[in-house]
Parts: sequence; structure tokens; C-alpha cells
Amino acid sequence: MDLIGEAVLKAKETMTLCSTPNGIFASGGERGYNSVFARDSMIGLIGTSCCDKEQEFKLQFEQTLDTLARHQSRHGQIPNCVDLFSERPKQVTFATIDSTLWYLLGLQFYRKNYGGQRLFARHRRHARRAFEWLGSQDAGEDFLPEQLPTSDWQDAFPHKYGHTINTIALYYAALKLYGKSREMQNVLKAISGQTQSKIQLFNGQKGHFFPWVWKNHDGDIEQETWFDSLGNLMAVCGGLADRKQTDSILDFVEQNKIDKPFPVRAIFPPIKKGDREWHSYFSKCLAGKPNRYLNGGIWPFIGGFYVAALVKAGRFEKAEAALKLLAEANKLGSKCEWEFNEWVNPITKKASGSNYHAWSAGSFLFAVSSLERKRLPVLG
Repeated sequence: MDLIGEAVLKAKETMTLCSTPNGIFASGGERGYNSVFARDSMIGLIGTSCCDKEQEFKLQFEQTLDTLARHQSRHGQIPNCVDLFSERPKQVTFATIDSTLWYLLGLQFYRKNYGGQRLFARHRRHARRAFEWLGSQDAGEDFLPEQLPTSDWQDAFPHKYGHTINTIALYYAALKLYGKSREMQNVLKAISGQTQSKIQLFNGQKGHFFPWVWKNHDGDIEQETWFDSLGNLMAVCGGLADRKQTDSILDFVEQNKIDKPFPVRAIFPPIKKGDREWHSYFSKCLAGKPNRYLNGGIWPFIGGFYVAALVKAGRFEKAEAALKLLAEANKLGSKCEWEFNEWVNPITKKASGSNYHAWSAGSFLFAVSSLERKRLPVLG
């Protein structure tokens, strides 16, 4: 069996380890996260559903969507984490914006990959309320949801807020899958400076979308310029980036070796103490040093979307090479092979974080399916 074939089997085994009667846990095994995280579970199941001809994970997808929808807030927000299944004090946590977005994307992937019209109809009310909640996040009335600090998957580092590329890219993808063409056009106009807020998220000189932009105080702009890998790659995969921007983003990744030794580093360049972007609390988290965790560490789940972005751009040979490197990253382990770890140190190549992670396995399967089809499943 070749490397990719073995990786596909091991990815599905990892998803099985994460499977429970309440849905997909973020990771499996003894050190796993024994709760349902919206983004982790949805990314895992989105990818797995694209490689699931036998529908082995259909029920898991249903149970996970049901668990998340059952705990939707009174305002329509999908929870970040449903932690009701361990010996810890039971809680359902919110305070994220991307959890709601990943739920909306996951619901459409379930419908299209499994023909799940009945479940989709049952969740239609939840989807409507989720979009209403997202609409209420548009504090600037500029057609873009705004994000509070540390309220997406980068929950401790870096410090970003306002108009963030990760949130806007996911929002645009959700609008696309739900056929909201008027809202899609409003987003495109807003991020290109055609509305009253004069937002310019894409920087041609840098060659990528800025990670976040907020207010302009007479030329003193609240923004940062580091490369947000997931945000930019989701802009490609979800259709927010046009062809010229797509090529520029992928060229930037290649030229700066952000995809090496494995795809891809979470941000580039890493943020160091003394940098303008540094906050004192960074030193208290795992990302406090460069090339660790969120601070330039390699996150294989983002690597899956990198492969998909290469496919979207028609760069099939590079996508094939990147997929092999991604398989090698997922094969690493702290104790044994094929642990599908959370992140990898780009200097030591040591696998770190939780093992048997659903989103590492699922995004790999999404990458495999994208390359096999020569197009992105569902997203097109």
C-alpha cells in the first residue's frame, strides 16, 4: 500500500477513535478532548464525508449536528464547546464566531454528500437563527461580521479583532453555499473599499489578505500584516479570493517556505517579544515562543486546505507533492506512527499537542478528495 492509501485508512481510523454516541469529539485516545467542539468536529466530518462512499460516518455527522443545534443559544449562536460528557463540571461554552460558521458549512456538506434533506429540513430553523446571529455581529453596518479578540480558533494568540480574514472567508463561503448572492456581492464590495468603511483587506504589495483590519485614526490604522494561513487559504477555497489574489497567496506561501517542512505554518512570520504585535499575556501561553503552537507551528489541518487551495488554482503537481508531505506530517507521533497530531514544530519536526485529532484527519481526507476530483467537493 502506498503512503497516501495508508494515510486514508489511518485517517478514518482516527475519526473512528473520535466517534461517540453524542457526536465527534475533537480528538481520540487517552489524552483526547472528550467534548464536542464545533469547529474541530465540523472540519473533521466535512473532510470525512467527502471520502465516505460506504456512509460509515453519516450517523456521526447527524449526531454532531444535533448536539450543536440542541445547545444553540437564545440569540442563535452555535456553541464553541459542548462539554457534558466527562467527569468535569458540565458546561456549554460560546464566545466564538467561527463555530457558528463551521456549523453552517457542515450542514451543507452533510446535505450534499449524504443527500440529507430530512436532517437539513430539521435544521433549517437553526441555520436561519445562526445567520441572524451573524448579522447582529455587523457592528459597523458594513455587510461584514466583526470579531472580538481571541474569539475564533486562535483562541489565545495572536490578538486580532474587527474585520478578520478568517471570519470573512468563512462567512463568504457560507453565503455561497446557502445561495445568498446579494449578500456575497455586498461582502466583495466591502472588502475592496467600495463601502463607507473603506476597508482594504487584500494588500497587493504584501501579496495576501491582512489578518485583520479595524479603524483608521487619521492614518494610524488598527491592523496587523502577518500572514494568516487559514484565513487566506479559506479565502481561496471558499471563493472570496479572485484568480489574481489566489495566485498571489499561493506564490507567497511557496516563496516564504510556509509549506515547509510540512504544510503549513499557522502564521508567518512568527511574533517575537518586542514586536509591535506582542501582548504581555502571550508569554503565558504555548505560543509564547516562535515556531511553537499557534506562533508559526505547523498545523496539519490547515495543510489540508492548502492542498485544496492548490487544486482550486489548478496546480495539481504541487498539490500532489504537498499531499505527500502532509501525509508524512500526520504519520509523525510522540509515541507511535499515524497519530494525526494537533501541530508539529517546524524546526525539530516533533509532533506535539493532542493526538488522533479529528480536524487533522478530516482535512487530510478533504485534500485527498479534492485532488482525486481535480475540484473541491461541495465548495466547487
